[in-house]
Amino acid sequence: MKGWKKIDKRTLAAAISAVLVTGALHAQDAQTQTPPPATAPKAQNNASVEQRQQAASANKTVQSLDQVVVTGNSAAGGIRKIDASYSITTATLQQIKELNPVSVADLLKISPGVYPESSGGQTGANIEVAGFPSDSGAPFVTMQMNGSPLFPKWDYFTDAMVRLDDTVDRLEAVQGGTSVLYGNGQPGMIANFILREGSSKPTGDIGLTVGSEGMYRIDGFYGFPISKNSGWYGSIGGFWRKSDGVRDPQFAADKGGQLTATLSHDLDHGSIMFFARVLKDKNQWVTDTPILNPSAGQFSAYPNFSPLTGTFGSNADRRMFLQLDPCNTAGCSPTGQNIDMANGQGGNVRMFGANLDLDWDNGWSLSDKLFFTAGSMDTTAFYSTGANPDTLANTIAGMVSSFGLPSNLTATATYTNGKPANMNENVTIQNPEYIHKQINSVSNEFRVSKELFEGNTLTFGNYLAVYSEHHVEEDGLNMLMQAQSNPNPIVVNMTDGVNNYALTDNQGLFWNSQPQSWMAFNERWHATTWAFYLADVWNVGKWRFDGGIRIHHDDVSGWFQNTASGDLDNNPYTVYNNNAEYLVNSKINPTSSRSAPSWTLGANYTFNDNMSAYARVNDGVFLPGFDDVVNLGHPPIEKIHNMEVGFKYQAPWIFADVSAYRRLFHGIPYSINLPTGQVNLVYGSVTKGLNAAVTVKPFQNFSVALSGNYMDGHYSDYAGCVPYVAQDGSQRCDSISGKQLDRQPKVQYRLTPGYLIPTSWGSLKFWLTYEYVGTRYGDQLNQQPLGHYYDFSAGAMANIGQNWVVTLRGTNLTNEIGITEGNARLFGFASGGGVILARSIEGREVNLQVKYQF
Repeated sequence: MKGWKKIDKRTLAAAISAVLVTGALHAQDAQTQTPPPATAPKAQNNASVEQRQQAASANKTVQSLDQVVVTGNSAAGGIRKIDASYSITTATLQQIKELNPVSVADLLKISPGVYPESSGGQTGANIEVAGFPSDSGAPFVTMQMNGSPLFPKWDYFTDAMVRLDDTVDRLEAVQGGTSVLYGNGQPGMIANFILREGSSKPTGDIGLTVGSEGMYRIDGFYGFPISKNSGWYGSIGGFWRKSDGVRDPQFAADKGGQLTATLSHDLDHGSIMFFARVLKDKNQWVTDTPILNPSAGQFSAYPNFSPLTGTFGSNADRRMFLQLDPCNTAGCSPTGQNIDMANGQGGNVRMFGANLDLDWDNGWSLSDKLFFTAGSMDTTAFYSTGANPDTLANTIAGMVSSFGLPSNLTATATYTNGKPANMNENVTIQNPEYIHKQINSVSNEFRVSKELFEGNTLTFGNYLAVYSEHHVEEDGLNMLMQAQSNPNPIVVNMTDGVNNYALTDNQGLFWNSQPQSWMAFNERWHATTWAFYLADVWNVGKWRFDGGIRIHHDDVSGWFQNTASGDLDNNPYTVYNNNAEYLVNSKINPTSSRSAPSWTLGANYTFNDNMSAYARVNDGVFLPGFDDVVNLGHPPIEKIHNMEVGFKYQAPWIFADVSAYRRLFHGIPYSINLPTGQVNLVYGSVTKGLNAAVTVKPFQNFSVALSGNYMDGHYSDYAGCVPYVAQDGSQRCDSISGKQLDRQPKVQYRLTPGYLIPTSWGSLKFWLTYEYVGTRYGDQLNQQPLGHYYDFSAGAMANIGQNWVVTLRGTNLTNEIGITEGNARLFGFASGGGVILARSIEGREVNLQVKYQF
């Protein structure tokens, strides 16, 4: 493609030399806690791979302001936490294990102010960053590996491209601040996963995990020298697992794994690293399910469908054929697509990166990061249609009316196994969707720094990315099925004694009588992103000033295939496909070429080696993606203004990192397709809040960690009104200005006490986490109150001798119902007859791991 030729010309030289040293040191082990030394060691980029590995294991504390971090700054080798004038949260591999996140997205809640809706499974979570209105997806979260974005555009579910295993050394998460300058210029949150490397001493581990949901998992890692005294080090590791899932669909819900390898080498003035990862994983993905909603914010189990363990997946509806393309002869058979729900939402992705860091003694330093991504990110899953369950008799009557059939017809309903269906049982209509995304990306970030005079360093950087995506959705059909977990599909036929009218095909599938624009979808686009930035750091005594400006440009183009509607088989009696939507041989070619600046200014004052305070102001931007251009034509550029102050303190008995912020948004575009038509909005928001992470150690071997936030955010700058259906069924139109930001809790926190017991044979450690998530709303009009919830998780770990570790962990131990998402297919009130379509956190899950370390 044209874009790939362009990247060859502009980044070939950088690609030859490309690579960077990970450079950052571990810290934290969540039990021992020591203050930083009086004179902190200087972080140097020319430290060898071996020295970095030794430093990583030498200083592990509960939280350490002396820890060196590399994310969100341009300093050679990174900077200490105490010197960073922005919010950064870190977690070592050991801490990640103890947190026992149910998914990669779930791990991100360790960064105060981040709320992941990790209730749908391993992948594809909505992730909210406090004060960044996004409504769905994760547009304000960028996943990185060793400092490179996995995919350049923000509005992609990049959490589906990441799995946690023993090849991850640590996570560094930055909110706002300096992140507007580097990489893809993310103004929200950067989650940077830094890989483990090999060392001169061969080390490794292998572990077996079994789970309560029929889960078996094998993890392993091995780091080693390539040859003695060569300065080359390698590592390889990964995992494989199979699981029925907490929501058992009667087949493997999660199945697959990944393999990661690194190759590092010492240079005279730095180091070079190559890394590669192959991910091939299939994961169950769940959207809204029926839940009893007797009053606002109150929820309980729907009959025959547990909100904690229920799923619409079953062997009866696992495999199906979707009719998609029309044929011209009466009684012909339309062509289409075979799908298997066991494929779920997962990834078949290959990644390769090369990082180079050099730091010379004359004040010059250089960093280069090259990253390739290629593969497919597919989804095969049920989506809700937005309609609450009803009896089979009422549902059939509604279908007959919507299809315009005669009223004197007699219905026959059977399950797909041939047994007669009960006309009085509750049924639901679900959307089986097959979404195919083929992605390709190559990006390179180059930066060079020069110390202009003592204490002052100027950095020039360039980020360039060329990427493409082919996106096909086959989601126009609906399936009639029992409103229960592991349901049977239902086949419906009508007759007047002479003619037979098939309301569904023999799989229980039918096209809606009023097709919507999401029913047939095919687009291919490619884009180029380039950015240049200047950043300056000036150390003056105890002050550290930093600032920078970035010019960001996106070129987006491609095509979007048009659709038509009509009968697929030229047979009026196959009612299920008489008004189908299908692709036609014509396209539109939307394009967008936009540029915008970002900037940041910050100051940090270090009172002493244990305490510092900072202030920062920055402006970021969010440029439209391809879907924005298709839906909205020429949408505005979102502008984000962020102001924050923070305080960090550490003593032998406490660690505290607290920040306050005010965030302003302008020009937020939003579009949703409803049965009444498409709703397009452009608005703003105003948010203020407080983030806090505090760990207290009142006595030896005991610690209590508290992490959470308060957020007061509402929409602004919308003068018109938004049409919606009210609870009483009336048509209303209200403004969203002044309404609380949807999906984001005003208050959320997690409290974790932990206790370590030394023994003659090793140690025992116990911990318990109480999580509270406050009231939220599922829509901008605040007509879908999601209530609040709490849950408990716990763990125990036994270190036996030098080699064995046994860990027992569990989540949602008391099986609390916690609603994370309302009815995403409706705008406004969504509950009817005391029932709502929504999604709860998963039920209790317990796993046991036995690991051998060597």
